[in-house]
Amino acid sequence: MNISEIKSAIAEGKFDQTFKMLYGDVASAQKRYLSACESFEALYPQSGEIRLFSAPGRTEVGGNHTDHQHGSILAGSVNLDVIAVVSLNGEDVIRIKSEGYDMDSINITELERKPQETGRAAALIRGVCSRFAEMGCVLGGFNAYTTSNVLKGSGLSSSAAFEVLVGNIVNRLFNGGETDAVEIAKIGQFAEKEFFGKPCGLLDQMASSLGGFTYADFADPKNPISESVELDINSFGYTLCVVDTGGDHANLTQDYADITIECKQISNALGVDFLRDADPERFYSELGRLRAEYSDRAILRAFHFLNEQPRVLEQLAALKAGDFEGFLKLVNASGESSFDYLQNLYSNSAVAEQGLSLAIALTRKFLGGKGACRVHGGGFAGTIQCYIPTERLADYKQMIEAVFGEGSCCVLNIRPVGGYELKI
Repeated sequence: MNISEIKSAIAEGKFDQTFKMLYGDVASAQKRYLSACESFEALYPQSGEIRLFSAPGRTEVGGNHTDHQHGSILAGSVNLDVIAVVSLNGEDVIRIKSEGYDMDSINITELERKPQETGRAAALIRGVCSRFAEMGCVLGGFNAYTTSNVLKGSGLSSSAAFEVLVGNIVNRLFNGGETDAVEIAKIGQFAEKEFFGKPCGLLDQMASSLGGFTYADFADPKNPISESVELDINSFGYTLCVVDTGGDHANLTQDYADITIECKQISNALGVDFLRDADPERFYSELGRLRAEYSDRAILRAFHFLNEQPRVLEQLAALKAGDFEGFLKLVNASGESSFDYLQNLYSNSAVAEQGLSLAIALTRKFLGGKGACRVHGGGFAGTIQCYIPTERLADYKQMIEAVFGEGSCCVLNIRPVGGYELKI
């Protein structure tokens, strides 16, 4: 379909079943996709066949900073996503205009890393294409317009959603859709680490790419084990939401890197490359020696991992047994461990800014022992995750938004698919 035909198809309701599956709110989705198509048409008026793509943000449920130590995680894709309107252009250039940002243009004959692109979307696009080329995929040029409602700096992983989106576009346009969701996740991680310059595990990309509610084990990151988990949070009388405290992740790369560096110090001191392979008993028995050589913070961060890893398995078991209250207790325990031991609630470079700590304090007071809350995602700024009794949700939103602003409390739903091409 050309741009006029695809706009007519959206307006006539031909995508409504897909919109309902992805978002629930069909009317808002229609409006959003029509607006994206109009923006695309204004940028690229001479386009041919139009294709639509989506990749979701993700919410981490268990396993805070475990993936980069080859640990396990629980995560889900959410109903907030990055969408793209795409058309082939017959050139050797990929052009992606993201709403609110300058156009990124990548020549597909130049796929080596460019240091000047570090930290920019262009690096992610080039990195994804570079890995596909290494895999033998013949690339081509395309034009795209993207727009995202994944809260930036929220821990919902807008960067991973963008990587998975680009990976799905390239896979569908030039690779016959042959690359599976796990491989697309690994391609996204490669682009973020090697081209964008941000150290990261595989949690974000896996959750975005696979979709649904997922358990993943990264004991062998090249071949991660994943398992879909049935979970309807609303059926237990709770609503999942995140609270955006207004913090900015832009200058926190070193804070994230320090966690990996310090965990590496302790794992190496215990004779292994990653804490997943460390002997907990040896860790506890050698704390005196470790403390003489390394910082207390490094030791506490290792303490977090060695307790968080088995906690993920306990969370998985609780969900499989239908013990949601037991699961919530473990969510709280995970949050307390992140606060006390991992220490990723605020940055040491900006100790006066502690929005996450304040949001958790207010939420705990409101819940009075019910539900759960914890830091969400990488931490240091951004959002907290909450499980609020549904009958109290309106009161919670009123309370928390009085502090952090209207719209700061965002209700999430787990969507059943990850990176996705929308078709009639």
